[in-house]
This record gives sequence, C-alpha cells and structure tokens, in this order.
Amino acid sequence: MPLTLLVAVLLVAGGSVAWAQPTFTTGVDLVRFGVTVIDREGNFVTDLVDDDFEIYEEGVKQNISYFVGANTLEATRPPLHLGLLFDTSASMEVDLRLARTAAIKFLNTVRQAEDITLVDFDTEVRVARYRQEDFPRLVERIRGREPEGWTALYDALGVYLDGASSQDGQKILVLYTDGGDTRSYMSYGDVLDLVKASDVTVYAIGFLKGRPGNARLMRRVRVLAETTGGEVFLPLTAEPLNGIYAHIAEEIAARYSFGYASTDTRTDGAWREVDVRISSSRSELRGATVRTRQGYFGPYIPPKF
Repeated sequence: MPLTLLVAVLLVAGGSVAWAQPTFTTGVDLVRFGVTVIDREGNFVTDLVDDDFEIYEEGVKQNISYFVGANTLEATRPPLHLGLLFDTSASMEVDLRLARTAAIKFLNTVRQAEDITLVDFDTEVRVARYRQEDFPRLVERIRGREPEGWTALYDALGVYLDGASSQDGQKILVLYTDGGDTRSYMSYGDVLDLVKASDVTVYAIGFLKGRPGNARLMRRVRVLAETTGGEVFLPLTAEPLNGIYAHIAEEIAARYSFGYASTDTRTDGAWREVDVRISSSRSELRGATVRTRQGYFGPYIPPKF
C-alpha cells in the first residue's frame, strides 16, 4: 500500500493553522510512480511498454510489477485525483478575473478526474472536494471568492497534502500563486518533507508580474515541483495561462503509472533515491527526458528497546 503520511494536527480556522512535526510510518508494499517521457523535440512519448523502462533504487535495479501505459483505456487506469491550490490574496485583485477563467477552463478539460480538491488561500486556508457532478458548485466557489489578505502558501500546501495522503491512485496538484509566502505557520522545510513523503505530482504556476522580490520563493517552488516530477511555469502576464493549463492537461493524459516492490527490506524510514531510465534502443528515444519523483521515504518501524 502507499506510504502513509501522519500529520498530528492540522486545523484551519480563523486564519490560523496549528502544525505539528510530521512523522512517516508504516510499510511500503508497492512503490508507485507517475512518469512522463518527452522526446528531443519536446513531444510527449506515449507508446512505451514496461520493458522500455528500468528502475534503480539507491543504484539497485528493481523489477516493475505494476504498469499502466499512457495509451491504456481510461476505464482501466488508476483513478485520477486533481487538486488546485488557488491564491486569492489581495495582490491577485488586478488579474483575478483572467486567472479564474483559465483555471475553470482547465478543470473542465480534465474530465477524467474522479474528484477535484480546491484549496483557495489568502490569510486563511479553505479546502473543499468536489466530484464531477458537482462541477457547477466548484465554479461558483472559484468565482465567488474576493481577493483579500496575506498569502499562506505553505499552510495551503500542508492542508492539501494531508488530505491527499488518504487517496489512492494518481494525484496531480496544480498550484497558482502570484506572490511570496507572507503568513504561513509552516516552514519551507516542513513543506518539502511533506512533498517528498507524498506521491503527488506538483505543477506550479508562479505569476511574477515582473516583481524580482518573488524570485526566492519561485526557486523554492521549483524545487518542490521538480522533486515530484512536475514542472514550473513563470509567466510575466496572465495572457499565457490558457496555454500553460492546456500543456498541463496534455501531460496528465500522457503519463505512465507503474510500481515495484522494493528489494530493500530496511525499516529505518530513510530517504531512498530512485532513478527511472529508458532502456529502449529506439533511435528516436535517444536524448529523451524522463520526469518523475526523485524518490520516497522508506517504511519505518520504531526500534524495540
């Protein structure tokens, strides 16, 4: 079963989040990865089979025991859980209309998602989960929030990851923000640990609007996304948003899902680096890029004294 993430307390009320240090526990029977393959021309490669991949954990080759191709029929693919982290702080006021419209169009495109979790945040963090039949209520929620307050980005990530830990299947999070974190109780280190402990793929849109003061945050957001095998987009205006969301939707449809039972029997909870490679000798795959999460925390069993 997937790694279980235990968060002692995460309460969202009145703009505050009570946070306790996470612990990572229980066993891992099957380590699961979502994988994207991009050729030299920047096109998604969707016709590979399990024999085209090799997986190494801490340098030791692993055997793929579960594989779903990018072209597999939707009915037989693992369920897709889609998340949207949406900044509604005061700095969003000028561009909020375009941002809302682009986000709604994107969510309506990814109709294969079993459910959509919306986390909108400013000084406070609010979370709600919608099934496809509830899409009109989701649209109403996105359009109804007025921009105000500060930016509790890290707290919003923590709230989402806590809820996603109980979901089984593919988990995609799209993060949209236009400013630095100005309010969170959680630290960047806390969030990075939570991201590494999860099997969520993060796509981040950092709307900088030419403000150099946000560069430090975006470097951190880039690390968060790339750790999970996702991407970061840094448009200077709201105009490219539709194209960015369309690219993310196309990538979601082009993903492979596979897993393996690790040959490492240790239960120390340590981080394990994983390297996914293309083993195929097809000439068109030379120089192809494989994007996936960089590893996972192994199972942890407390020592007996």
